[in-house]
Amino acid sequence: MEAIEKTPEKLVLRMEANENLANTLRRSISEIPILAIDEVEIVRNDSALFDEVLAHRLGLLPLKTEKSMSGKTRIDLKLSKTGPGMVYSGDFKGGADIVYDNIPMVLLEDGAKIELVATAILGKGIEHSKFNPGFAYYRHLLEVKGSPKINEIIQNSKGIIKPEKKGDKWICDLNENEVDEISKIDKEAVKDGDEILLFVESFGNMPAVDVLAGAIEALGDNLDEFEKFIK
Repeated sequence: MEAIEKTPEKLVLRMEANENLANTLRRSISEIPILAIDEVEIVRNDSALFDEVLAHRLGLLPLKTEKSMSGKTRIDLKLSKTGPGMVYSGDFKGGADIVYDNIPMVLLEDGAKIELVATAILGKGIEHSKFNPGFAYYRHLLEVKGSPKINEIIQNSKGIIKPEKKGDKWICDLNENEVDEISKIDKEAVKDGDEILLFVESFGNMPAVDVLAGAIEALGDNLDEFEKFIK
């Protein structure tokens, strides 16, 4: 396994794994406990948005999730703002850290006011999508049989890894247009390799590497539960 890219927002791994494992990890991200706004008490809303629409938008604000948080965690956030002007995510005050302060929420006309209290709790994406910390996807590295014209396409490609020559074949990461060009030259030249690229992207609630670690932990817990069931 090799880390191709590792930032708080994105993790890219090169690994030998089958699609079943990669897809299971992708789905397990929805079982990581994440902090999100779940209840909203609106005292005043003079904006153009209905209360339900405003509450829905608040639920999608990414909040920092700490490892010390538990199912008993309840954090209040307060908002009080009078127009004219845009209401931003950074206008909230309270015990939870909002990941991005510049998310526009709603525009207020002159004299219009919003006043509310929002309560954030831990939840899982299998309950509601607002509790998802990010997402994952994957694709195979390709094994391509070389030829003078094909070699030129591969050497000029801009995949996430540098093409690697193995005998008369290449291990590379190509886009759809490049694959189509090669298939026109030799329709049998391209096939899936044994390795995949796994991409994990975070919404900011936690670093991407912690999203993957949480997915692995959730998968392990499910397997333990399944093992108990079949014994």
